[in-house]
Amino acid sequence: MLRRKRCAMFILSVLGEPQEKRVWVKSWLRDREASSHISLLRELRLSHHEDLTNYLRMSEENFQKLLNLVEIRITKMDTHLRQAITAEKRLTATLRFLAMGQSFEDLKFPTQISPQALGKIIPETCRQLYLVLKDSYLKLPNSEEEWQQTGKDFKNRWNFPNCGGAIDGKHIRIKKPPNSGSYFYNYKGFCSIVLMAIVNADYQFIYVNIGCNGRVSDGGVIECTGFYTKLLNKSLNLPPNSANKANLNFVFVADDAFALHENVLKPYPQRQLTYDQRIFNYRLSRARRIVENAFGILSSRFRIFHTEINLNPEKIDFIVLAACALHNFLRKEAKALYMPSNSLDVEDIDSGEVIRGDRVEDQLVGLRQGYNRQVLCENAKDNRDNYKKYFVGEGAVSWQNKFVTNN
Repeated sequence: MLRRKRCAMFILSVLGEPQEKRVWVKSWLRDREASSHISLLRELRLSHHEDLTNYLRMSEENFQKLLNLVEIRITKMDTHLRQAITAEKRLTATLRFLAMGQSFEDLKFPTQISPQALGKIIPETCRQLYLVLKDSYLKLPNSEEEWQQTGKDFKNRWNFPNCGGAIDGKHIRIKKPPNSGSYFYNYKGFCSIVLMAIVNADYQFIYVNIGCNGRVSDGGVIECTGFYTKLLNKSLNLPPNSANKANLNFVFVADDAFALHENVLKPYPQRQLTYDQRIFNYRLSRARRIVENAFGILSSRFRIFHTEINLNPEKIDFIVLAACALHNFLRKEAKALYMPSNSLDVEDIDSGEVIRGDRVEDQLVGLRQGYNRQVLCENAKDNRDNYKKYFVGEGAVSWQNKFVTNN
């Protein structure tokens, strides 16, 4: 008897006290209907529409439209063990994650969904959001007629003819993936992946590419995109010079991080500029500013870009793509609500000054400037000179001298 008692005491000393039995799901997480933010949303729908819009980052009408589009793709079946998390709860949790940038551990309290489930739900919902929206709301023109319409929009709004879009790239801050070394380490000293985008005259993304490692910090990142391949192969179906204003090349506008190309314009180097070159740089900057504004609005509305995203890079890709698709969706469906006029940069023609929009400072870091001096085509410089002559000749606008003088 004494031997058995000593043996039992020895086992307890080795194994410790018996632990409480673990449960499959915590009791407070099971009562999702009564205690989660879904009950709050019901009350907001009744009498507090402004707060509902602030919570979802969109109106109830647009939320329901989005839910109808994606519901069939994210709905799961109930089982005899438990009820599935509904499509509405999945979409609401995803929108809050994008809007606030909270960790899954913080987001579990308002949603009453476990962090483990959120880690699966949010990337999956983002993927389906992108897939269901991209064909209607994030589409690159693929015919001469569509490109000509884009060029007309640039001419009418920004006085820049024959323009297919403004190109730029931003670093998306991420948590360093395990065993990745310096692969994602960028020139600013943090880990990132690069979002490459082209924006039309209405601040909408018409092309996005995400996933290039942050170590590629200059405009050479465009070489990782399908758009660049088509540009070099001349398979974008761009309008010929004969169909363009002043018989000029159809172009895209970019900053000094990118290489000069017969279809890509960048500013003249900022040293010993002539008056005509300063005019060209101003007109180029005026058209290119829309992509900076688009990135600023994106990071202002979706605070996930203010944080270091702690997910696998493959999952981050769809989170970023979903945010870009939602940006276009809301820009089309709720222009004034999503992007009020005071959030955009505007020019004071009388004073020759640019008035910055009243929005949260852009948290996205741009590509390295003044680094890419490459010229990809022999006639690229001639094409830039032709646009310079146009802007000081028949394409001149009455106020451009003021902005050149002030700058």
